[in-house]
Amino acid sequence: MKIEKSRITIQSMTTTKTADTAATVAQIKRLEAVGCDIVRVAVPNMESAEAISSIKENINIPLVADIHFDHRLALRAIERGADKIRINPGNVGNTENVKAIANACKAKGIPIRIGVNSGSLEKKLLEKHGGVTAEAMVESVLGHVKLLNQYDFDDIWLSAKTSDVPLTVRTYRLLRERTDYPLHIGVTEAGTEYSGTIKSAVGIGALLLDGIGDTIRVSLTAEPEREVIAAKVILKALGLRGGIDIISCPTCGRCNIDVREIAEETERRLEGKSLNLTVAVMGCAVNGPGEASRADYGIAGGDGEGIIFAKGKIIKKVPMKNLTEELLRIMEC
Repeated sequence: MKIEKSRITIQSMTTTKTADTAATVAQIKRLEAVGCDIVRVAVPNMESAEAISSIKENINIPLVADIHFDHRLALRAIERGADKIRINPGNVGNTENVKAIANACKAKGIPIRIGVNSGSLEKKLLEKHGGVTAEAMVESVLGHVKLLNQYDFDDIWLSAKTSDVPLTVRTYRLLRERTDYPLHIGVTEAGTEYSGTIKSAVGIGALLLDGIGDTIRVSLTAEPEREVIAAKVILKALGLRGGIDIISCPTCGRCNIDVREIAEETERRLEGKSLNLTVAVMGCAVNGPGEASRADYGIAGGDGEGIIFAKGKIIKKVPMKNLTEELLRIMEC
């Protein structure tokens, strides 16, 4: 399926105490450096809400304030300059509290993201649907939309995440059938970096292939920067983001070089370069240029020397120890 190449933005969330402005800003700067587009911060208390303005003064990407339970925290975060508010309207008290948040956001011209997770479903919906189902998730989300709409607020984003990949995919597909609001997608509580990245790639990738999703977050129990890097790789794999795409062979008995070491060094040396290129690291000079003929540039091992090729054409033979260095020189990196 052809994917529409609209801009899919990458989100992450800080792990610092938001009230610790210096630590929070430093972490957001690191997120910016690896390509984060939007950052979310937890606002569990008034001190954190007050810190929003100081944080905003020192960062370059939009900031989302994540609010639970106390609508006054949302109101203060809005006053202090948050670019978006993320709430679950069902846990901020009575409808008057929701109305106050909606009115404040409307006055400032900022959106609200309705964030429903499998753990936050209303008891009545769990009983009605027999547990956490896609139908229950969507009914919850759309009920909250209706609540905001009745206060004449329609600048809304939606998310409906679970930690179960098939359930998450079913939920978002059903949500897209029933609404046109922009969607923030992801697999929540996906796990540690290795397993969580795989689960996120499967879930997020399936949805993006369906044309579903406007912003994404890869939720990992890891440094937030790793979330952004994983998200960029997912988007590159789907052809939705540019950048350097490293392809490398899994090696076999014909291989006479340490492909893993060379591939990792090449990837490390090219990280952060503003280039839209595919670079191949192949273990065999016999098959390398052919199997990786789509690569803009590539290197392949041989017996005592390697080759550098471009679009499947061998352009130079190089001593093995100089392979990566010579490749970078030819690429003018």
